[in-house]
Amino acid sequence: MSNSQETPPSLASNMRIPILVCALAYAVFTYGKDSTWYRDNVASSLPPQSVFVDPRTFAVLGANGTFRQSSFDSGFNPTGTEPPFFQIFDPAFLDVLGKAPSITEIASNSTFAFAHEAPIYVPALDSVFFASNDGGALGMSDIDHNNKVGKIDLKDVPANLNGTPINIPVTELDLPETIQMTNGGTGPFHGNLLLINSGRGPLPPSIAVVNPNPPHNATVLLDNFFGRQFNSLNDIKIHPSGKIFFTDTIYGFLNHFRPEPLMPNQVYRLDPETGAVRVVAAEFDKCNGIAFTGDGKTAYIADTGATSGFLGNNQTEPATIYAFDVDSKTQAFTNRRVFAYSDAGVPDGVQVDTKGNVYAGCGDGVHVWNNEGTLIGKFFLGTTSANMAFAGKGRLVIMAETKIFLAEIATSPSLFTS
Repeated sequence: MSNSQETPPSLASNMRIPILVCALAYAVFTYGKDSTWYRDNVASSLPPQSVFVDPRTFAVLGANGTFRQSSFDSGFNPTGTEPPFFQIFDPAFLDVLGKAPSITEIASNSTFAFAHEAPIYVPALDSVFFASNDGGALGMSDIDHNNKVGKIDLKDVPANLNGTPINIPVTELDLPETIQMTNGGTGPFHGNLLLINSGRGPLPPSIAVVNPNPPHNATVLLDNFFGRQFNSLNDIKIHPSGKIFFTDTIYGFLNHFRPEPLMPNQVYRLDPETGAVRVVAAEFDKCNGIAFTGDGKTAYIADTGATSGFLGNNQTEPATIYAFDVDSKTQAFTNRRVFAYSDAGVPDGVQVDTKGNVYAGCGDGVHVWNNEGTLIGKFFLGTTSANMAFAGKGRLVIMAETKIFLAEIATSPSLFTS
C-alpha cells in the first residue's frame, strides 16, 4: 500500500479502540493520582458504569492509613462507588468491556441462594441453567434436603439494559434422585447438561448428563473411584480433546451433608468413551474451580483453602489460582505455578475468554486477570460470586447467590469454557 493512499473507513474505525486504549494508558500513567486533568478528562472518557482505580493511588497508604483486616469483607472499593459497576485497574480491561458495556441485576430472591454454581449456557434454548447453594447460607439444603437446579431464559431479558434491576422468571427443574447436591456444570455435552454432584449423606457424588428439556432424564457417567466414593465432587470442564476433568474436595463434609472424607483433595480425568478415570493433579488444600485455555495446553485450578465451612475462614490458607501445563501425551498437570491470588474472599469458579483473560468468582464479584496474572479489572458486585458463564458472544451471566447479573461486554468465551 502506498503511503499516500487513504486508510479505508472500516480499518480506521477498527483502529479507534486500540488507539483510545493506548491514549488512556499513556494519560493515566503520566498524571499523578491527584491530577485534575485526570478527573476532568480521562474519567469522562470511561465506559458507562465504570471507574478507574490507578494502582499507584493505593500502593502506599502510610502509617496512618486505613488497612483492611479481612479479605472476607465487602471488597476493595476505594472510590466508594455503588455496585454493581466495572472496576478498572488496567486499561487492558477496556478491551473486555468495549465502548458501551452494562451490568444489570436480572433475577433475584432475597430469601433463597438460588444462583450459586454450575452455570451452563445452552445456545439452542438461549437458556442458562444453574444450581442453588448446597449446604451453605440460604441454600435451604442439608443432609436431609437436596439443593435445586434452575434455569432462566435470556429471551425474557429486554433489550437496552442500563443497570436498572429487573426480575425475570426462574424455573426449577424436576430432576431424578440420582442428582444430589449439584455444585458444578459445563456443556452442552452432546446437547446435554454435564452436572457434577457432591452427593448427600450416603448417596454418592457423581457426574451425570442431563437432558436440558423435560422430562430432564439423567444418565450417571461416574460415581466412584475403583469402588470408593469421592469426597464431594465440585467443578468440571471438558478439555478440547473431549476428556472430562473435575475436582474433588471436602466441602460436603465441611457443610455437614457428607461423611468424613476418604481420599485427598485431587483433580481427575475421566475418559467418557472408556470410563477410565485417573488423578492428574494433587497436593491442594481445597481444589475447586477448573478451566482450560482454548488450545487446552494450560489448566487453571482454584484453591479455596481459606474458607472451611463449619471450621470458619483462615486467611493464611490459599485463596489462589494455580496454572499448570497439560502434558500432551498423558494430560497430567505439570509445572505448577501461582497464577493469581484473590484480594477478596476466594476464587471459586473459573472461566477463560478468547484473549486468554482469566475470570473467577470471588468475594466481591468477578475478578479478571490477563494471561500473565495481573488483575486488570472486576465486575464489582459488593457481594460474593461463586461462578459465572459466558452466554455466547458479549454476554456474561454472573451467579451471586440471591441474585443473577448479566454483563453485556465485548469479549467472548474461549472454546470449551461454558
